[in-house]
Amino acid sequence: MTRPNALVLGAGAGGTMTANVLRRTLDVDVTVVDRSHTHHYQPSYYLVPFDYMDLEDQTRDVRTLLHDEVRFVEDTVTGIDPDERTVRGEAGSYDYDSLVVAVGNSLRPDRVDGMVEGWERTDSVFPFYDAAAADALGTVVDDFDGGTFLVTVPDTPIKCGGAPLKLTMLMEEYLRKRGVREETEVVMTKPGPDVFGTGPKAPYQERIEEIWAERDITFVPNFTVDTVDYEAGVVRSVEGDEVAYDLYAPVPPQHGHDFLVEHSPLTNGGEYVAVDDHTLQHEEYDDVFAVGDCADVPTSRTASAARKQTHVVADNLERMLAGRDLDPGYDGYTACPILVEKGKAMIAEFDYESSISAPVVSRLNWILDVNVIPSLYWNVWMRGYDPVP
Repeated sequence: MTRPNALVLGAGAGGTMTANVLRRTLDVDVTVVDRSHTHHYQPSYYLVPFDYMDLEDQTRDVRTLLHDEVRFVEDTVTGIDPDERTVRGEAGSYDYDSLVVAVGNSLRPDRVDGMVEGWERTDSVFPFYDAAAADALGTVVDDFDGGTFLVTVPDTPIKCGGAPLKLTMLMEEYLRKRGVREETEVVMTKPGPDVFGTGPKAPYQERIEEIWAERDITFVPNFTVDTVDYEAGVVRSVEGDEVAYDLYAPVPPQHGHDFLVEHSPLTNGGEYVAVDDHTLQHEEYDDVFAVGDCADVPTSRTASAARKQTHVVADNLERMLAGRDLDPGYDGYTACPILVEKGKAMIAEFDYESSISAPVVSRLNWILDVNVIPSLYWNVWMRGYDPVP
């Protein structure tokens, strides 16, 4: 009897974990398709500029992470036909019995006039969500001798909403250590009114506000980035305001991949895969699930969220194949270690309804994030194991 074929799109955190969990726990053949075999530990990007983590040490060939019986195909997906249960790629097409979409999102600095040009033509613009830009930012922070250091956040959903805050605070402390803080203004902007968020995020928001007031970090709310005048060193907003910069680390706009939005019906007119908030099954196609940044669920886009989603998807895929009811097991859980300075961090942990962890800043939290979690990520979670599923 032929085993069902589970196709996983994407070999990032969500896709790699899901593929390994499926192969270990279900009697299915698993194939992973991704345009690249290089897997980065993305939380390293805001640590690399300060030499708190080495980019090369946090990069792997995904084929070394996948179970030996998981097939990996390097191909760029161009479209999905869920009625025919087929995925189209540049190099071929792939049939499936069940599909897990884990393709992340698309970084689009080109959606802001002048952002890409500023990155390519100057030494002052570094969209640090890109590995190369994060690495390059590290070459200039040691020579930055004052002025305005600016971080901006776009008006789109982004990977890890805490990352721009972390970069901002780590840079502020780094400037203090170098003795140039008094000559520098540290600024972060966001399109909305809150530096982190309300609701379940409220306790962490309040603590961050206290820290920023103590350290004289400027937060500019209601600032929606419109254009970057890289020749003048100015960022202008949709609202008509502007902020000048000497060193600029923007979070680039992030969108759903074109092949999802334009060449599949899975987004239901939006940008991300339309799934149930709790089962992660597609709203129309029962054999399609999504995890991670590409899933249209109202939670923060982090690897910790994908880690929890992975187990829910594996369980529900097994239930679907057996003809059983699905379990609404995903409660919106996510965790975001917020590094406030070298050696100190706070863990923001919450679900759809409420905060989970206390807003405590400690050295232990720093050790957990910088020294413990990367090892768990590579050696446990990416392998499809989870001591606390």
